[in-house]
Amino acid sequence: MNEIAVYRWLVVSSFVLAAVVFVALSFIAAPYGRHSRSGWGPALSDRLGWVIMESAAPMVFFACYVTGQSYSATTLVFLVMWQLHYIHRAFVFPFSLRNSGGQITLAVVGMGFLFNTMNAYLNGRYVFGFSGGYPADWMTGPRFILGTALFVAGYIINRHADWTLRNLRRPGESGYRIPYGGLYRWISCPNYCGEIMIWIGWAVATWSLPGLAFAIWTAANLIPRARSHQRWYREYFPDYPEKRKALIPLVW
Repeated sequence: MNEIAVYRWLVVSSFVLAAVVFVALSFIAAPYGRHSRSGWGPALSDRLGWVIMESAAPMVFFACYVTGQSYSATTLVFLVMWQLHYIHRAFVFPFSLRNSGGQITLAVVGMGFLFNTMNAYLNGRYVFGFSGGYPADWMTGPRFILGTALFVAGYIINRHADWTLRNLRRPGESGYRIPYGGLYRWISCPNYCGEIMIWIGWAVATWSLPGLAFAIWTAANLIPRARSHQRWYREYFPDYPEKRKALIPLVW
């Protein structure tokens, strides 16, 4: 079986995985963050776990760039977009957490690492190889402009939401508080809303099947988690804003 055949099989598998993840997470909240619980095997510090889990994405994608065959100003922009998100995700975000003393299970870290490796390979190999190249004038087309606008808007929403959560606690404090400001005025999980927007934007800008698979997988992962967050907030805080939706302002 040659690489193209394996690649196609992995793309199809990523769509199947998205469906399985959506169904599973609709019944079981992934055991990390506020939903951490015992019974999921050995664990390590959440900072180290996040670095290991997320670092595969920027490294594998960059390896695809270095070994690729399709180079242009457009593919360079795609490289910057991907790395902008994942370098922050892997090497900045974990160390921005205040009073981080939590743990994350090796099972979650391992599954995240494997997914990020496969996903970065699928997207990177397509953009820098199997796509046949993106000419410079791709950046003047409606797909690139719309997709990049969604990516940037989602990135800003995601970063602002993370900043808000980070600053809920004062140094030395622990526990949870109700977040306010920005999209938290309308929804419980603007960080997830922003991330879904990021990868929908990526799928449109690259106009690729692996990009679409990643966008669908992101939604399949984060929609059930947003529902779990919404339920947790309402149970934990009796005064939680009643009109605040989970993920989409004024809708759901």
